[in-house]
Amino acid sequence: MRQDQEDPDQRRSARVYAGAGRAASGPVQGLRPVLYDAVLLDRDGTLIEDVPYNGDPEKVRPVPGARAALDRLRAAGLRLAVVTNQSGLARGYFTEEQMRAVHARIEELLGRFDAWLVCPHDDADGCDCRKPAPGLVHAAARELGTSAARCVLVGDIGRDVAAAMAAGAAGVLVPTPVTRPEEIGAAGWVAADLPAAVDEILRRQQAVHDVPGPVDDRVGTALVVRSDSAGDVLVTGPAIRAVAAGARRVVLLCGPRGRAAADLLPGVDEIIEHPLPWIDPTPAPVDPDAMRTLTARLAAVGADEAVVFTSFHQSALPLALLLRMAGIRRIAAISDDYPGSLVDVRHRVPVGVPEPERALSLAAAAGHRLPVDDEPVLRLRPDALPPRPAELGDPGYVVLHPGSAASSRACPPELAAGIAESLTAAGHRVLVTGSPDEREVTARVAAAGGTDLGGRTDLPGLAAIVAGASAVVVGNTGPAHLAAAAGVPVVSLFAPTVPFGQWGPYRVPTVRLGDAGAPCRGTRASRCPVAGHPCLSGVDPAEVVEALRVLAVSGGGGR
Repeated sequence: MRQDQEDPDQRRSARVYAGAGRAASGPVQGLRPVLYDAVLLDRDGTLIEDVPYNGDPEKVRPVPGARAALDRLRAAGLRLAVVTNQSGLARGYFTEEQMRAVHARIEELLGRFDAWLVCPHDDADGCDCRKPAPGLVHAAARELGTSAARCVLVGDIGRDVAAAMAAGAAGVLVPTPVTRPEEIGAAGWVAADLPAAVDEILRRQQAVHDVPGPVDDRVGTALVVRSDSAGDVLVTGPAIRAVAAGARRVVLLCGPRGRAAADLLPGVDEIIEHPLPWIDPTPAPVDPDAMRTLTARLAAVGADEAVVFTSFHQSALPLALLLRMAGIRRIAAISDDYPGSLVDVRHRVPVGVPEPERALSLAAAAGHRLPVDDEPVLRLRPDALPPRPAELGDPGYVVLHPGSAASSRACPPELAAGIAESLTAAGHRVLVTGSPDEREVTARVAAAGGTDLGGRTDLPGLAAIVAGASAVVVGNTGPAHLAAAAGVPVVSLFAPTVPFGQWGPYRVPTVRLGDAGAPCRGTRASRCPVAGHPCLSGVDPAEVVEALRVLAVSGGGGR
């Protein structure tokens, strides 16, 4: 039986029961972990068997392997908290004293937790702590002395994952027989059971935690490569900063589609722009003279090493051959294919890892790690952004970006117009953005409500506008990553042609909308392979308004 399924009205602040006087698990010896400080765990169905509205300690039964898994997290220095909806308190099914007795029994069996965060409300109470609202996650982060972005939440139903995403935390779904198939399909990170979830949390943590040598051991010049679109370049930013922390000079090789994004990245000293025909989606024929020119240009860099960043479906080996011909002695790349002598640091990454972490793990394998004062988030150079146009008024508007270079990931114009109308009716100021070739769409959308900025900004200008937004409503395309880099919440109209867990907005509060199980799922199609765009056409504009409320974005432009 699933408890607490009704959608809540989360408009009122709620009191949250927080654990007090808990002994902390303790900091990691040495450097602070790169990704996570804390693991938050749902109670019923995740830590213990789900007994509906249980107030009896004798009925507590841990899930298999729970104690050993939790002890591994404690040994790794991660703090632990329980975040749980317990509407049985409001309904009178058990008392607060009985609940505390259940929690004492759980700690007797599973060990001490650093905090207990409980939503005691019923559906009609209108709180903001009841999952899928993010209140419990934020409260747990405060209790543990960290931020939501440095937490990972493990739960057994979709509302656990949704609460994590809405707070900007990572969410792991551990399905049980009551977990709905659509919840599994929408989750970006799914584990078979609690021990498997812990295995992957610790693996991801360790994969980006290699510690660099002293400053004097830094390489002279590092060549980094990400030849792809603007969004691809943006999500590689944390890894490029990691390389920059271990090198005196960083040269970035990118393609024409990513050049504008490359100009926005911290840590880059020089940019080489050159198309790579094995990467570009509509490539020209291979030109031997162009390849010879590129090889000579790469040789002139005088790089001591190269780190070749690719997406999960791309090969680093063609470029590795050119780099070898250019005389670069040490090359690091992710390669599932046998690289022969082309790659010195051959790295492998499991499927499903977020693209920023995938790249960070390659940087770590090559010996480069983010400095302790740099969070593993997307970031832009502030000096690269122009001032926002004065006519846009004060910050606090909502950016609606309906288009995408890949039409399969664009928002249908009729839906975007409905969203603009609904947002305007709810009191939001709406700015509709798009590229020059999307002006017809942005004009149509803005006519329903909002200001049309289609074709009026370059990428830096768009980044400046996004940075002043209260939220961005966007598909899986570059502006979603601009929002993540600015720390701006995202309502993600995510077409499932690629995995959400890899390409969703990274470490920023997010609500995902759309049909995650649509027939286009996993096709990587650039044009919609299914008539009617069913993955997004079923979204109700009212869902976008509700998503902004969950993200605490008010119609007056505040948060």
